Amino acid sequence: MGDVAGAALPPPPITPTEPVRPGGAISRPERIHYVAPEYPPLARTARVEGTVILEAVLDAEGTVREARVLRSVPLLDAAALDAVRQWRFTPTRLNGIPVPVVMTVTVMFSLR
Repeated sequence: MGDVAGAALPPPPITPTEPVRPGGAISRPERIHYVAPEYPPLARTARVEGTVILEAVLDAEGTVREARVLRSVPLLDAAALDAVRQWRFTPTRLNGIPVPVVMTVTVMFSLR
């Protein structure tokens, strides 16, 4: 048998320290806990409908750690942020290791 003592080992997988975006080898996290946004009374009275788009940063366990508005509907933004901050997701994995992730979240408000 050959001597493997001098053989080079492959480098360990790179684990990012900053949140990554889903795509390619990184799958989109699945929502496992949903809290519906509460329609603000003022927005309901004013008959305001619309879609709020947020950017959410999830930690390696799938908990929303940060959220900010990308597309605003002023009377609905706070309700969207309050709801999304309570959502939970499956962990996102890179090379089998849970990593933080940045994703876009859409919250729609419609009067019925």
